[in-house]
Amino acid sequence: MATVMLMQTIQAQQFDFNECNVELYKTTFRLLAPPDAQEVKLRLYTQGVGGKPIKTIKMTCENGIWTAVVPMVKAWMVGKYYTFDVLGDKKNWKETPGVFAKAVAVNGRRAMVVDLEATNPFEWERDREKLPAIKSPADLVIYEMHIRDFSIARNIHLDPSELNGGRVCTDYPGKFVALGENWAINHLKSLGVNAVHLLPSFDFASVDESSDEPRYNWGYDPLNYNVPEGSYATNAYDPATRIRDFKTMVSKLHKAGIRVILDVVYNHTFNVENSNFQLTWPDHYYRKTADGKYSNGSGCGNETASERQHMRDFMIESVKYWINEYHIDGFRFDLMGVHDIETMNAIRAEVDKINPEIFIYGEGWSAGQCAYPAEKLGTKANIPNMPRIAAFSDELRDALRGPFDNDNKGAFLAGIPGEEESLKYGIAGAISHPQVDMTKVNYTKQAWATQPTQMISYVSCHDDLCLTDRLRSSIPGITTDELIRLDLLAQTAVFTSQGVPFILSGEEMLRDKKGVHNSFESPDSVNELEWRNMVRYPNVFNYYSRLIQMRKNHPAFRLADAEKVRQALEFLPTQPCTVAFILKDNAGGDAWKNIIVVLNASKETRQVSIPNGKYTVVCRNGAIDEKGMGTVNGASVQVEPQSALIIHN
Repeated sequence: MATVMLMQTIQAQQFDFNECNVELYKTTFRLLAPPDAQEVKLRLYTQGVGGKPIKTIKMTCENGIWTAVVPMVKAWMVGKYYTFDVLGDKKNWKETPGVFAKAVAVNGRRAMVVDLEATNPFEWERDREKLPAIKSPADLVIYEMHIRDFSIARNIHLDPSELNGGRVCTDYPGKFVALGENWAINHLKSLGVNAVHLLPSFDFASVDESSDEPRYNWGYDPLNYNVPEGSYATNAYDPATRIRDFKTMVSKLHKAGIRVILDVVYNHTFNVENSNFQLTWPDHYYRKTADGKYSNGSGCGNETASERQHMRDFMIESVKYWINEYHIDGFRFDLMGVHDIETMNAIRAEVDKINPEIFIYGEGWSAGQCAYPAEKLGTKANIPNMPRIAAFSDELRDALRGPFDNDNKGAFLAGIPGEEESLKYGIAGAISHPQVDMTKVNYTKQAWATQPTQMISYVSCHDDLCLTDRLRSSIPGITTDELIRLDLLAQTAVFTSQGVPFILSGEEMLRDKKGVHNSFESPDSVNELEWRNMVRYPNVFNYYSRLIQMRKNHPAFRLADAEKVRQALEFLPTQPCTVAFILKDNAGGDAWKNIIVVLNASKETRQVSIPNGKYTVVCRNGAIDEKGMGTVNGASVQVEPQSALIIHN
């Protein structure tokens, strides 16, 4: 690994990648590199870019670890930049900061010796105390966000006179620290989310941090896995600033009771030839096919070999570093189906030693065939072999809005029958349920979750069209009123499901991305949040926030145990494009004895049979009020077109 740490005395070596230990009178650099390399050099610089090295030191190898000792005092070393240069058999690889650099110069090609303690915000040692405990991942409400999207257009779209409640503008559009400003915290708390999922926020390769020109990317192109991205820092040229900014953001979110989940992309690198893995130990971290080519299960030109001990150790130590140094509360693994099961379980085990509440989930698929046996990879089908690790349910997602590979084809929300059983499967939390006919479920014929907390319940994310764009593409001529009705219906399905709910940022304000399917490098004009919609469509935000609060208030919607779900969740007779269910007998200790949810995506009013009784209406026709919106009596209810009905007794 490439660890950079500052300490008064040399600490015992815990892992064998590359490391810089600073004590008062000397600094020791260690690097895991090929034992048979012809030569390995350490180069020291006074600046992050350009200039000649002020010192070049030959490293010596013992037991596979290359070491160099610099006899300089601590005050001189802090702030110095360094690289490693590995000379292999007839090849001279470029300089690299190593694979585990903790602080880097602008654009990440040189590492820096940093005093990490000096980057800590006020009361950082007590930061974790600010978070309320959670009983299970089902208590989470995850809000997926891109750092730049969330704040870049805040000042353009809103005038202070348009919203009440204090300052509404940001001083740092597109930066980490914007998320800690009062307006951002107030928005997230008012919505009710208690966890933000940050799209890749480590140092990625596609954005030039030295340029003031607007540059956009999602960040799924790793360069330095253990350093915050410089383009999101208030000063990309100061390695300590990006660390401090990130910690400040986390601290402010934690103070508000909001967890921070990091999107990690260990499955591939930006490219092979210039990756720090390759520059340190060529081909050691990558899988190859039988014919010697780089395997491409990531769809990005390469895939890492998590099953190899050094790659596995790197992933484990990287996750632990983000937890310990940055107080991260969860991890979303990009293309988890590229990683092997053993590594994912090893990560879960090591994380549990630190904090069992930390949530781990990922994409239960790859983007191509991997050069590793499918039965050993972290796909959805193998989730039963990965306890307490979750995956996204594309069954629920596509049952609602239509298939991933055809933007113009609708499903349940478009009033097209046939996906009712897939929707029921998602409502149950992707577990086996006696009333779900798995032969009719869209993508799986055997339940892959052993517990409902292993399923991420969602209808849209950063990938693919966002929800409003998908509705427009799959329902030609859709009106704004119809779009809003179906949008609210979709999220009602998500938040009354037994999985872990997840929404894309901006959905609460009818975000669109101009119909762009894959906006990973589209400009701000496509990806920015449309904050004016908070004023245009206040009913949408109000519905979302009340829906989220209802889930929080009622444990019946988050039972978190498969057997409890099977006992409490009963599906009522299904009709085309109408699914109804009851959560019965004070499920999970709920104050409401029986809760009935009806999801009607058809364009017709539906008559639905229910157990005979008197019920209080809490959700009807695009409005929610837990105090009650009237009552219904008898053994049937009428449900308005393209809407949800929730009643209880």
